[in-house]
Amino acid sequence: MHGLKYLAGYSESVTSKVERLIADNKLGSVLLAKYPTPHQIRTDRALYDFAVALKNEFLRKSQPLSKVSYDPKISVMNHALGLHAFVSRVQGAKLTAKHEIKIAALFKLAPIEFLRMIVVHELAHLKEKEHNKAFYQLCEYMEPAYHQLEFDTRLYLIHLDSEGPLYQTF
Repeated sequence: MHGLKYLAGYSESVTSKVERLIADNKLGSVLLAKYPTPHQIRTDRALYDFAVALKNEFLRKSQPLSKVSYDPKISVMNHALGLHAFVSRVQGAKLTAKHEIKIAALFKLAPIEFLRMIVVHELAHLKEKEHNKAFYQLCEYMEPAYHQLEFDTRLYLIHLDSEGPLYQTF
């Protein structure tokens, strides 16, 4: 199970299927069949625009985003794909609040569906701070395939750890 650290908590039937895909050297081809190309959102500005568009579509009345960026310091080893930070500062007599989202830099070269799932997850924290039922319902509202994409993202991370990048970089 060491190679399947991202699937901790999943059933034996699920993990054994994934182990078989790895043993048969088929995990990459399964992922490529489902997600043939990486997204083109490579800059922090493009990522910010992508996140704001999603926010405006589903959470129009929530607080604005101050910053959205890729962060090379986020470690998926600590089960973080992205982070949402709420920062309050007192400036004179005013209290200012900033909402920032950081996405693990390894998702610069990933399918758009995975990036969307991570951004949706972090946006949901604008309304729901805890990972509770309401939080996951909000995630599914914004991305109906949320749970499948979360699982596939875990498979993608396993592939990165065991085989390296899924997509060729030029």
